[in-house]
Order: sequence, then C-alpha cells, then structure tokens
Amino acid sequence: MTFIHVREVRVIGPCQLWLRFSDGAIGTVDLASELWGEVFEPLKDPAFFALAALDENAYTVCWPNGADLAPEFLREKLTGSSGRVAEGPTS
Repeated sequence: MTFIHVREVRVIGPCQLWLRFSDGAIGTVDLASELWGEVFEPLKDPAFFALAALDENAYTVCWPNGADLAPEFLREKLTGSSGRVAEGPTS
C-alpha cells in the first residue's frame, strides 16, 4: 500500500490551497465547504488560513491552532469525481 503525502503547499486565496503530492499530482483544493467544527472555524479568517504550512512529520497541511487535514482527504478533494488533476501554478 502506498501512502499519499503532501510535498508542497501554497495558499492561493481564501480557503484555497495549491498542493503537490508524493504521487506527482498537483492542483488546487477549495476547502470553503469543509471548514466547520471548533478546530476549523478559525480557518474561515483569510489571515489565519494564510498561515497554512507543511507539517513534514505528518506529511500534510497544518495550521498553528493544531488543525490539519489528512493527505488522503486532500488528494480526494483535488481530483474530485472526475479523477482529473487540476493545473497548478508554475512559479
């Protein structure tokens, strides 16, 4: 079984991340509809959401308040139901 890891993260807008995964997939994930519950509520603030960072021990995205998302969940959100991978920024 191969585990998916987030290798790179960039905040590209409110509730939006550009991600690169260990399997080579890249693309944008919109988390606006996923930010509910006590730990995720602060992420609705664009300034706090912008503090997203790569947790190199957990291989995923995290925030200073302890919020994080499973890399498998993020990878699923990236491909959506079509199975296609979105284009990412080139810079």
